[in-house]
Formats: sequence, C-alpha cells, structure tokens
Amino acid sequence: QVQLVESGGGLVQAGGSLRLSCAASGFTFSRYIMGWYRQAAGKQRELVADITSSGSTNYVDSVKGRCIISRDNAKNTVYLHMNVLGPEDTAVYYCSAKRIVADMLSDYWGQGTQVTVSS
Repeated sequence: QVQLVESGGGLVQAGGSLRLSCAASGFTFSRYIMGWYRQAAGKQRELVADITSSGSTNYVDSVKGRCIISRDNAKNTVYLHMNVLGPEDTAVYYCSAKRIVADMLSDYWGQGTQVTVSS
C-alpha cells in the first residue's frame, strides 16, 4: 500500500521558516522523482520543487533562493525547507512521487499539509 504522509505545516509569521517532511512507503522511493506542490485557495496546484533520484533539483521561480528540497533515500523521506516565508506562500502543500517507465506514468500523492503565513 502506497503512502505519502506529509508533516511540518502550520502557522508561521511572515519572514519565518518551516521544514516540511514527507515519509513514503509502499514503493521503491529511490527510483522516483519526488516533488512538492502547493495549492492556494482558488488557484491551481503548482509545482514548488522537485528532486530526481540522482539529486538534481528544480524550483519554481517564486521560491528560488528561499527553499531547498532534499531527500534521504535511506529514510524514504523528502524534505522542503522554506525560508523567508510570505503570505503568498500560504497554501496546502502536497508531496508527490513520479516515475515514468516505458511511457507509463506512476504517480502518487499525499493528503497535503496546510501552511499559513500571517503578515
């Protein structure tokens, strides 16, 4: 049974920091691209950052320089360190796992964790 369980969200003041964690189970974690997405109220879900199995990272422009995504394959966990948070970062943050094999996409999603940044 595949599970992605996010934690670390909460209420933080503008300028503060949070570390989100996503514990994965039920699949071969090290072979998947792990990502963090977010969805603010009334907006579409967007990619925040992702990290390949080899550790290459990709960030949306709005978080570059403020966020770091990392993974620990031994712990089957991916992290998102977020700094200098602003109200625009308020959203539900979702963990994702994606892998394409022979043109077939396997993707899994967590339930999400709320991040609220007060001004």
